[in-house]
Amino acid sequence: MHFIQPELHTRRAFLRRSSRLALAGTALPFALNLAAMGEAAAFDATDYKALVCVFMNGGNDYANTVVNYDDASYNAYSAIRGGGGGQTAGGIALGKADLGATLLNPTTGLPGGMQYALHPSMTGLAGLFNAGRAAVQLNVGPLVAPTTRAGYNSTDRRSNPLPPSLFSHNDQQSIWQSSSPEGSTVGWGGNLGDLALSSNGASQFTCINVSGNAVFLSGDSALQYQIGTENAVKISAVSNGVYGSNAVRDAMRTITQAGSNQVLENEYNKVTARSIGAEAQMTSALTANPSSAAPFTGFVTTGNPLSSQLRMVARIIASRTALGAKRQVFFVSLGGFDLHDSLIANHVTNMKRVSDAMTEFYNATVALGVSDKVTAFTASDFGRTLASNGDGSDHGWGSHHLMVGGAVKGKAFYGVAPPVSVGNGGGPEDQWHVGQGRLLPSTSVDQYAGTMATWFGVNGGEMSGILPNLSRFGGSYPTNLGFMA
Repeated sequence: MHFIQPELHTRRAFLRRSSRLALAGTALPFALNLAAMGEAAAFDATDYKALVCVFMNGGNDYANTVVNYDDASYNAYSAIRGGGGGQTAGGIALGKADLGATLLNPTTGLPGGMQYALHPSMTGLAGLFNAGRAAVQLNVGPLVAPTTRAGYNSTDRRSNPLPPSLFSHNDQQSIWQSSSPEGSTVGWGGNLGDLALSSNGASQFTCINVSGNAVFLSGDSALQYQIGTENAVKISAVSNGVYGSNAVRDAMRTITQAGSNQVLENEYNKVTARSIGAEAQMTSALTANPSSAAPFTGFVTTGNPLSSQLRMVARIIASRTALGAKRQVFFVSLGGFDLHDSLIANHVTNMKRVSDAMTEFYNATVALGVSDKVTAFTASDFGRTLASNGDGSDHGWGSHHLMVGGAVKGKAFYGVAPPVSVGNGGGPEDQWHVGQGRLLPSTSVDQYAGTMATWFGVNGGEMSGILPNLSRFGGSYPTNLGFMA
C-alpha cells in the first residue's frame, strides 16, 4: 500500500511501549487512566493549549458554505447551480444580495479580485473572520501525495497513489481523522495525545470526546475519555440503586473493585476502579464550573446539539487546573450534511448551528482568558459537487474549512482558490476538478493537521509518526500552511 507507512507506526509504538510492558501487562479492553504508562513528551508543555475538531458528518457542501461573491465567480457559480438569473437565488444557488452581511474582507485580497462570503446564516463566523479571529483554508482534502488531474486519471497507482475509497462516507471520515480507511484504530488527534500524556497530571483527560466515539482521538497509548453534554458518565450499577436496592449497588461496587487471583478479573476490576475515580475527578472539577455560570450561559443550546457539546468543552477547559491538563484534544460533531436533496432548505439550519456554536465557544474562551490557547477547526467527510443533481449535491472530495481562535492568523484565506468550474471543459481550470465540480484538493489534510500540530508543540522529528503522508509534501505544498501564529 502507498497510503500507509507502517514502519513509522510500528517503530513508534514499539519505542513507546517496550520500556513499560513489564509494568503495564497486556493491553486492557477498556481503560480510562493510562497514567501508569509514562511517555516521553515531544515538547515541554509549561503552558496550556487545546485543539478542538468540529466534524460535520455527511460531507458538507463547500460551495454554499464559502460562497463565491465577486461578479465573475458568482455568475459562474450561479449558472452551474441553477441560479435564477440576475444574481437571484434559484436551484441550489444562493442569491448574491443575501451574502452581503457575511462578505469576508481579508487583509490581503485574492488573485484576480476573487471574493468570498459565508453562508447567509453564518454571521457569527463572518464577524470573527473580519475581526481577525478566524481564517479559511481553501480546497483541503485527503491526499497521499501531491496529485494532478492527470495523476487522478492515471491507471498507474504506484506512481500516482490516491486515498482509498474516495467519495465513501465511512472511509473518508476515517481518512480525515486517521490517514487510513475505515477500520483504522489510531487517529492523528490520538497521536497528539500520545505525546501529551506525560505533560498532563491526569492522562485520561488528554483526549476528550463529547459526541460519542471517533477514531480521531484514539492513540497508541492515549484513549478517548467520553463525556456527556451535561455531566461525566457514571457506571450506573455502582453509582445508583440497582433494582431499587442500594444493597445490590454496594455489592456490585465491592465485586467490581476487589482484588482477585484471576489475572483478567483483577485487571477488569482495576479498570473499573479507575473509571469510577475518573468520573469522580471530572464531576468534582465540573462542579466548580456549572453550565449555569458565566461564561457558559452564552451558549444557546436549544435546538443546537453542537452548542451543547462545545459548552461542555468550554467547561472542561475552565477546569484544566483541577484536571492537571496542559495539552488537550477535543472532538465534537454534528450530523445532517449528506444533502443529496433539500440542500437549500436544510443546509441553512446546519450552517447556523455551526456558526453560532463556534462563535459562542470562541467568546467563552475569551472570557476564560485562553482564546489564544484554544484553536477550533472544522472537518468533514468530503466536499460535494458544485454541479446540482436537481435539489442537492453529490459526494465530492476537496472542501473549504475554517480555523477559529486567538492564535489563528485570521482575516485571511490560505491555499489556492479553485476556479469555478465543473472541470469538464478541457481548459486549465480542469486541473483542480475531477468532474461535476468535485474539487481535487490543492492542500492535503496532513498539511492542514501538521500546521496545527506544530502550534500544539510537536517537533519535526515526531511529525511523521503522527501524519504519515506529510513527508511527501513540500515546495509548492508546504508542510506548514502558515495560518497559526
